[in-house]
Amino acid sequence: MDQGALGVTARSAPGRLLAVLAAFDHTHPALSLTDISRRAGLTLTTAHRLVSALTEWGALERDPSGAYHVGLRLWEVAALAPRGLALRQVALPFLEDLYEATHENVQLAVRDGSEVVYTEWLSGRSAVGVHIRVGARWPLHVTGVGLALLAHGDIGLQEAYCSAPLASYTAHTITDAVRLRRVLAEVRRCGVAVSSRQVTEDALSVAAPVRGPGGAVTAAVSVVVPYADAQVPVLAPAVRLAARGISRALGWQPEGRPG
Repeated sequence: MDQGALGVTARSAPGRLLAVLAAFDHTHPALSLTDISRRAGLTLTTAHRLVSALTEWGALERDPSGAYHVGLRLWEVAALAPRGLALRQVALPFLEDLYEATHENVQLAVRDGSEVVYTEWLSGRSAVGVHIRVGARWPLHVTGVGLALLAHGDIGLQEAYCSAPLASYTAHTITDAVRLRRVLAEVRRCGVAVSSRQVTEDALSVAAPVRGPGGAVTAAVSVVVPYADAQVPVLAPAVRLAARGISRALGWQPEGRPG
């Protein structure tokens, strides 16, 4: 089966449907029926039947060239996700304020397993090489938002993550479990996470956790700036303020404050 199917089993009827949808990703936003069949690991006949059903429902759309794209019906369903568009709507005013204060790349992200998923991104004036787009995924340990989310995850998550191999992208990527544990402890101590040149040699990110109504960390917000000009002591308070504003808008109350 092609890796584009993301390992979804196609043995059951639901599995086959999911395999068709999983055939699409950011590098394959438009696919022919043959491509879908190959990437989903399905026969052409089965792929045609499932694609037709998904197109009729609106999950897929077919353009004039005959290629298929993800349909707007899925966007409508995704809008109901509390960690997706609903979170984005609450957070956007604070992200815009953070952008106005810094004029740098501003990001909002949530955790999905061992990865961070970006749900919003405001592009800044910097020419820094930001490899981010809405829906993009990166391992937790290589980004500021990922470190913020991992640092405030449960102990079981942290231990399992630190025990697994740590992917490396530059000479500065954290690949040692002992060092990662120290970094996570520092994130909890100071309230912000700093990821320096872990994904690209020219970028540094500063992130802070976003809390939900019960106080649990549900997301993280960050700014990404050129490493050469980074002023973490200046950026950290602005990022903390944005994260705190989003948290309050989500219903979080600081300890000792009445509801």
